[in-house]
Amino acid sequence: MKQKKPWIFILLAVLVLSMLAACGNDKTSGSGEDTLAAIKKRGKLVVGVKYDTRLFGYKDPGSGKVEGFDIDIAKALAKKIFKDENKIELKEVTSKTRVPMLKNGDIDAIVATMTITKERKKEVNFSDVYFEAGQSLLVKKGSSIKNVNSLAGKKVLAVKGSTSVKNIKKAAPKAQVLEFENYTEAFTALKAGKGDALTTDNSILYGMMEENPKYEMAGDKFTDEPYGIAMIKDDTKFTDYVNSFLKELKDSGEYEKIKKKWIKQQ
Repeated sequence: MKQKKPWIFILLAVLVLSMLAACGNDKTSGSGEDTLAAIKKRGKLVVGVKYDTRLFGYKDPGSGKVEGFDIDIAKALAKKIFKDENKIELKEVTSKTRVPMLKNGDIDAIVATMTITKERKKEVNFSDVYFEAGQSLLVKKGSSIKNVNSLAGKKVLAVKGSTSVKNIKKAAPKAQVLEFENYTEAFTALKAGKGDALTTDNSILYGMMEENPKYEMAGDKFTDEPYGIAMIKDDTKFTDYVNSFLKELKDSGEYEKIKKKWIKQQ
């Protein structure tokens, strides 16, 4: 019986691998089909947003409606693409899940109080800055904590996967940092007396203060946290499109209207 030549098996293996790679690239937010073309073909923009962050992305437990600054920015992008802001699907993300969801192709972009950092730029593309925030502290009124220098021996609450954890450990190395899954859990823990202060971006703390006036910010912000819209890594074409959208939004005055609607304590 004739022995099959090894090169035939090699050729078959190459063909199978090529087919698998092609399937893997067929993600709406990935390197296969052009992202904008894929969004238009689908008929809607899919965006990862927060559901637990008042003023930016918050799902009302009563109405089920998701609202906030980030939500309005995302809707404005949908309007730019489709001439209809309602052609959008909002998917809940947390600081921990947002990048994996983007990489998996579950969402086209992240608009979720995401700070632009060098480390994150290795994983995603960022748009130009669309909001300038800064990390601060939230405490109960009358607290002895006046600023970040008052945290030695104190329990500070933060959210997993956020830049806040790294920043507070650096700024207050003698504080005990307790991490929670989301901002709702962290604020609930603060109100229950499980910590002395909660730390995150001042923009997010504004929403907590609005929810419960018994709390206030202690001291000035101690970091700069510029927010950007995150997209799939190396997707230059879609990134340029989003940057053009942000410029148009600001030049038209629409951005300022959205900002004033939600961010009143600046």
